[in-house]
Amino acid sequence: MTDEILAIKEAVDETSGEPRDGYIIDYISGREVRETPEEVDAVQVFARTLVEDYDYPKSHIRTRPQWRVKARPSDTKKEYPVDIAVFNSNTHDEDNIHIIIECKKKNRKDGRGQLEDYLRFSKSRIGVWFNGKERLFLKKHEVAGTVKFEEIPNIPRHGQRLEDVGLFERRDLRPATNLKSIFRAMRNYLAANAVGITRDEVLAQQLINLLFCKIYDERFTKPTATVSFRAGVDEDHDQVLKRIQDIFEKVKKNYKDVIDVSDSIRLDAKSVAYIVGELQMFAITLSDRDAVADAFEVFIGPSLKGPQGQFFTPRNVVKMVIDMLDPSESDRIIDPACGSGGFLVEALRHVWQKVEIQGNELGWPENEINSAKQEAAIKNFRGLDKDSFLSKVAKAYMAILGDGRGGVFCENSLDRPQNWSAAARTEIKRGSFDIVVTNPPFGKKLAIDTDDILKTYDLGHEWKKDEHEEFQKGNLHDKQPPQLLFIERCLELLKPGGKLGIVLLESIFGMPKYEYIVAYIEKRTTIRAVVTLPEDLFQPYTHAKTCVLILENTPPSDDHDIFMCDVKWCGHDSRGNPTYRVNSEGKRELLDEVPLVADLYKDSGKK
Repeated sequence: MTDEILAIKEAVDETSGEPRDGYIIDYISGREVRETPEEVDAVQVFARTLVEDYDYPKSHIRTRPQWRVKARPSDTKKEYPVDIAVFNSNTHDEDNIHIIIECKKKNRKDGRGQLEDYLRFSKSRIGVWFNGKERLFLKKHEVAGTVKFEEIPNIPRHGQRLEDVGLFERRDLRPATNLKSIFRAMRNYLAANAVGITRDEVLAQQLINLLFCKIYDERFTKPTATVSFRAGVDEDHDQVLKRIQDIFEKVKKNYKDVIDVSDSIRLDAKSVAYIVGELQMFAITLSDRDAVADAFEVFIGPSLKGPQGQFFTPRNVVKMVIDMLDPSESDRIIDPACGSGGFLVEALRHVWQKVEIQGNELGWPENEINSAKQEAAIKNFRGLDKDSFLSKVAKAYMAILGDGRGGVFCENSLDRPQNWSAAARTEIKRGSFDIVVTNPPFGKKLAIDTDDILKTYDLGHEWKKDEHEEFQKGNLHDKQPPQLLFIERCLELLKPGGKLGIVLLESIFGMPKYEYIVAYIEKRTTIRAVVTLPEDLFQPYTHAKTCVLILENTPPSDDHDIFMCDVKWCGHDSRGNPTYRVNSEGKRELLDEVPLVADLYKDSGKK
């Protein structure tokens, strides 16, 4: 069961009671319906979208009993059951039928064919096919006595004419309630239909470019002016592409730190019109930040296959680590292996929440609170990643959710700082950060073998015990896993008393060959917490078992407590599927112990 439909089920359970096993409560009718994949992933999701995003009253929508249309002109029984029917009023009859939605799990070609059959013998002019993964919008019209069907960029909101689709004033845009579903549909469409582009990384970069066009248009369009990021019904795809390319030229001037001068919109005109049609009625800049983060990872995730140890740290673990570190509004924060920016974004969210609480307590006006948020994002958040694509993703991520993009740099964190760009050297200095948080790359095939880098690190050398059983630094290693060098670099970045939260391979703390690493950590820092995580955490990408270490950059005391926690369940299994259990009240809930850890840590007094 998807996260979206689980939320629907929980919401209706509170008012309608628990359905029988194998059933869910239909969002529109309130009736029990079988818990089929079509119902769970498509019908209920789109029904909710019609109400929450398109403003259609539930009374105008029919799911159960199903509305039926003719299978042929002579049909008097109306044999075809429609998954969702939308009417122009509370009266559900053929004269008022407005939109037909078909949700069978077929491919795009078959879905369109069946939708056309439904529309052909109905008075509805508009149709939608949605299978939980892709969406298709059609309009029906008659040419010389022949029924024709054309794809359209979207369907009208309640009260809007079909001809007005895309003609939104800036003030008409609203946050989306289910961006994850929309981004998933866009990603699947592009993967199957984009002309000339097949690599996930390139598709992801193109989406970033279009998102910046959307953000720019939202920020620089007057409230009463019609947005430029739009695609209208019957509008030529090339015309839409030209308008977006014009916006992109302005984006390149305003986001020079993210978008290269040589960057371009490489998607074909039809694909651009599709993406614009999906996003045009929403205000991305006003959408819930967690929703945007979820949606962004849905799209970007497939482009990260982990060949260089690049894996998204699961959101529940990211939040756990940030909550344990508990950054304040004034803390300077850095992730020296920031990847796509997950830790930075969660830390930004955490800090902004504190700013809001403080501002509300002191009676600050909203613009002053927003100004304080912006200042924190710009002044206090920094990130490094040597992968140009990932650093761009992180910049885009920070720009979409806040505006800390200027603090993200494409540099090799493990290299000598004098080899970084002047901007990175200015903004990122050793001993200047209150909090370092990171999940450095790991993998059997990853190794640093450059003497020029290795010799700058204590942990780039061999360590052997002397006659007093004390470790002494020896010869230079031939090669060293980057994760080990990151431990030293992270500690170098911290101020005295600063805190480090780092995801490491659990084997570092159990294998005799890494005993010197443990000794190094114990000698230089105060260990505050060790949280072991399930082997399933990074599956299905890698079987590596990891742990989280919370360290304080202070000399260790002879006697101090260490918070120890062993997490057994992380919310998904080895295939990445959600894990559920039935609680004491007989309700199904996600089996995930990760969110419990931070509160246990704080209660232990180790915050």
